[in-house]
Amino acid sequence: MEISFAGKRALVTGAGKGIGRATALALARCGAKVTAVTRTQADLNSLVQENASITPVCVDLGDWEATETALKDVGPIDLLVNNAAFPSLQSFLEITPDHFDRSFNVNVKAALQVSQIVARGMKARGSGGSIVNVSSQASQCALRDHTVYCATKAALDMLTKGMALELGPYQIRVNTVNPTVVMTDMGRLGWSDPEKSKNMMSRIPLGRFAEVEDVVNSILFLLSDKSSMTNGVALPVDGGFLSC
Repeated sequence: MEISFAGKRALVTGAGKGIGRATALALARCGAKVTAVTRTQADLNSLVQENASITPVCVDLGDWEATETALKDVGPIDLLVNNAAFPSLQSFLEITPDHFDRSFNVNVKAALQVSQIVARGMKARGSGGSIVNVSSQASQCALRDHTVYCATKAALDMLTKGMALELGPYQIRVNTVNPTVVMTDMGRLGWSDPEKSKNMMSRIPLGRFAEVEDVVNSILFLLSDKSSMTNGVALPVDGGFLSC
C-alpha cells in the first residue's frame, strides 16, 4: 500500500530517539515537510544530519510556557504525532509526587497542549488533519512497577476519544496506537534478557515483541487518507496481547 504525504506538513514530538525518530524519518521519506520536537539538542543535530529537510525544535514539553513559545510560530501542520513520553518506572509504594507530576506533564498534558496548538490552526484553515497519539498496551493492562505510566496512557486514550469527538466536525481525526514492548535501542536494553522477557513474551500470541517499523507503519496508516473513516480508536500493535 503506497502512502504519500507530498505537500503535507507534519510535526512529531519525542523525535530524538526510537519510535519518534523513525516516524519523523518515515514521514520525510513519504514526502512530508517534518518538524521534529525533542528536548535533547544532540539528538536533533544527528537527526538533521540524517535528513537535512527536517526542521528541528528543541524544547522540554513538560514546560507549558516554554512549549507555547517554541511552537507559536511553527506554521500550518496537517499531521501530528504526539510521541513524547516520560517512561521512568517506580513500584506503587515508592511513587513520588515529582515522578507523578513529570509523568502526567509529559505523557498527557503535553499531548493536550501540542494538539491544541496544531488543531486550532487546522480548524482555522478548514483543511482537516490527522493526529496520532502514541499510547501503550499499558493503558489497558496493569503492569508491575508501571502504575503511573499505565495511568498516563489510560488518560491519553480517553483524551484521544474526547479529541475525536470534539474535533471530528472539523474533519480532524484523532487516534492512538497502543504497542507492546518495542525493540527500540532502549527496548533491547531492557528486554533482551530471556529470563526477564519470557513472562511478557508468553502473553503475546505471535511470540515476539514489536519492531519499530511495526509501530511506524501503523502510525503512517492512521495519519493517511487510507484510514479516512477511522476516528477515536486505540489500535493495538501488540501481537494479540490485549485480546487474550
